[in-house]
Amino acid sequence: MAEMDTSGGGGHKKGPGVKKAKKLSTRVDLTPMVDLGFLLITFFIFTTTMSQPTGMRLFLPKDTEKPEEQNKIKESAVLTLLLGGNNVVYYYEGTLLPDASNFKTTTFKEVREVIINKKKSTDPKDFMVVIKPYKESTYQNVVDMLDEMTIDDIKRYAMVDIAEVEGMLIDRTAGVPAAAAPATTK
Repeated sequence: MAEMDTSGGGGHKKGPGVKKAKKLSTRVDLTPMVDLGFLLITFFIFTTTMSQPTGMRLFLPKDTEKPEEQNKIKESAVLTLLLGGNNVVYYYEGTLLPDASNFKTTTFKEVREVIINKKKSTDPKDFMVVIKPYKESTYQNVVDMLDEMTIDDIKRYAMVDIAEVEGMLIDRTAGVPAAAAPATTK
């Protein structure tokens, strides 16, 4: 509340018979304003909508009982990306050849060029990317690869378990001796 200070201001008289008006000081009590401020802050906190967590939309294919009803794709239109350790990406186009001559290595920085080159050389309605994280890949590697699918505007991609042969190839390429490499599970 506002209050008036009416205590003596220590005024002087100048000249005979001249009265000087007393100076009154005002003092404003701001305690109710603090209460009002906290009341407004509380009101806005409770009435504001918090940001909603965003998630990635995934469109999963329907399960079919008959193998002939499953989605079929051309083997030549498939790019398989194997996510290894130390931010290394192994890849091959089509099916893995028995001699593994089409098994190649790249990094996460250069994988975009590989994807775009394959996308340009393939019919867009047939193009498919298969992502296979290895046991040494990190969660961040998987998220980066899913982000890369969005950035490169890849419409069809799938995450699949890595095959035992592919795991042995990664171990051999990474320099792990075959006897020391543990068997991968499917």
